[in-house]
Amino acid sequence: MAIVRELTWRRWLAAVGVSLAVATIVLVASLWVGTQDVQVGRAVAVLFGQADDADARMAYQLVFGLRLPRTLLALVTGLTLALAGTTFQALLRNPLAEPYTLGVASGGALGALLALKLAPSLGLIWAWAGPSPVQIAAFVGALIVVLIVYGLGRSMGMLNTYDLLLAGVTMALFCGAAMLAVQYFADYRELFGMIRWMMGGVETVAYRDMVSTLTLVVPAWLMLLALAGALNQLSLGEDLAGARGVRVGWVQAVGFFAASLATGAVVAVCGPIGFVGLIVPHAVRAVIGPDHRVLMPCAALVGGAFLVVCDWGSRLVLPAYGRLRGLDLEGVQLPIGVITALLGGPFFLVLLLRSRRSERVVR
Repeated sequence: MAIVRELTWRRWLAAVGVSLAVATIVLVASLWVGTQDVQVGRAVAVLFGQADDADARMAYQLVFGLRLPRTLLALVTGLTLALAGTTFQALLRNPLAEPYTLGVASGGALGALLALKLAPSLGLIWAWAGPSPVQIAAFVGALIVVLIVYGLGRSMGMLNTYDLLLAGVTMALFCGAAMLAVQYFADYRELFGMIRWMMGGVETVAYRDMVSTLTLVVPAWLMLLALAGALNQLSLGEDLAGARGVRVGWVQAVGFFAASLATGAVVAVCGPIGFVGLIVPHAVRAVIGPDHRVLMPCAALVGGAFLVVCDWGSRLVLPAYGRLRGLDLEGVQLPIGVITALLGGPFFLVLLLRSRRSERVVR
């Protein structure tokens, strides 16, 4: 069991400040990252009314109309998935728990696919800054899955973490089969959009996607961060946490609900991007320790920066490969979900082997 060091304001500010600095540096650097060379200074000049020629306006559109909203969406998505993954690992006291392995992301993806297929025919389309029908459907799908998984885990009066993970994987497989059924009844145009969406991506050409996502994820962020102290107590065990005054059932319900709300919101916009909630919490925990009062905000900020860097790879890998092979791949992008899966798959296997070895030592 990890020992939680005494937390001081100086230590909290230092850890969160470094994480915030990393996220800020990555965010600013993203203005220069792309397949086209852009004079960012000219774009900034347009922003402050100091330039108005055609080249400057073009630079402004590329930087602030394309790159910045995409980067902000990646930042919000990575922050949300990392925070949800940290919460699930604390609630289940299992290093393998995250929205992807618990089936929450798959449930959100199924809900979103159903909305993509049915919403136009049902007339469920509106244009406003709040949640879209796809986001609402993704949230409902994620919530249904997490209620089923949570109910199975509570069936014996306690959360059996390994059974819960098994139930999550089973629900993910079921949702995957259901998504295949939805795709089978889609036409060619709908099918192409669904398959590309399921690979994950943060492509956006406006700030609307980010604004509509924030209406759902910001309340979830606040709820999850408010649970940090209680999650520290739960890491010692449910009985001991209850003896110390923690309302265990309430904390678990709020944590699962808020993490599912946030996951469903970002899945609806970006598709099922896996393993961010697995890799980042472990990496940050190894550096700053297990105290969730500092771990959760730091993991969230680093998670946002991590997904932004993965988005750099999605934009630059294939064009760089094309230049090496003499192929014209400029502007061709690799889905960001593919990159996170390639990084997260081996990481998951390493964690699984370590957990099995720990069990053998305990026995």
